[in-house]
Amino acid sequence: MEINNMAQKVAGTCYIKVDGTQLTISGGGEAPLMNVKRETVVPGYFKEQDKVASLKFTAVHTPDFPLKALTTGVDMTITCEFQNGKIYVLSGAYLVAEPASKGEEGTIELQFDGNQGSWQ
Repeated sequence: MEINNMAQKVAGTCYIKVDGTQLTISGGGEAPLMNVKRETVVPGYFKEQDKVASLKFTAVHTPDFPLKALTTGVDMTITCEFQNGKIYVLSGAYLVAEPASKGEEGTIELQFDGNQGSWQ
């Protein structure tokens, strides 16, 4: 295994696009690494359960924020580009939980679930 001694950017603000519209976000996004949840039954044996593909992030509630499109969309494609160059794509996405605009901070916590999530 070769070790790279150069500093590399691995964290920071990521970029989010929903159906091609870029959102302004605060901080990073959160995406699952696996599409299953594994649990050990006894040492050496495990069970798997499917996990819902999802993506979480905090968006800035800008004047042109596409509120209606996000709250009514049920088959959106969301692309999250992380600072380390990795990209997570969530397809068949729809908004879940109970998002609320925080007036003092000007942000909205958003969580989307979808049909399929994939790392590229």
